[in-house]
This record gives sequence, structure tokens and C-alpha cells, in this order.
Amino acid sequence: MSEQTAATRHQRKTRLGVVTSDKMTKTVTVTLTRRFAHATYGKQVTRTKGVKARDEHGAKIGDTVRIMETRPLAKTVRWRVVEIVERAK
Repeated sequence: MSEQTAATRHQRKTRLGVVTSDKMTKTVTVTLTRRFAHATYGKQVTRTKGVKARDEHGAKIGDTVRIMETRPLAKTVRWRVVEIVERAK
């Protein structure tokens, strides 16, 4: 039973973002940036969103990290840091 549900479960969303705040304990704020073409005019539009992620890897401000969706860990934390892709210079 559990093997069947695990096999049919959907993949979780993963995103790449930049850490903008690490002042909380075990939590970082990650800025996600997406670019898309405007529906009518076709011009490239940039939108950013800040999300909070649980950090067990010790990410610092400016680091590029990969985050993954997870169950609610706190009131506003719905993501977790999977890996640090690139350290800040």
C-alpha cells in the first residue's frame, strides 16, 4: 500500500533563488525571480517573490540555493533548502 502511494505521488516543485536574509534561526528568505513574455505586448517582464525556507545547510546572504516545496513547517515556512548551488563572493 505505501509503496503504491509513494510511486504515484507527484514530484515536488523545486526552484532556484538567492538568499536575501539569514537573520532568523534555521530560516532564510529566498528571492525567486521569474521572467516571462507579456501576454499582449510580448515584452519581457520580471517578477520577484520572497519565500521563507528552512535552512539546515548554513546558507548566507547572496548564496544561490535550490529550494523544494514541503509541508508547512511554521506559520510562513513552506519550503526547504535542498542544496547551496553557489556561495556568495
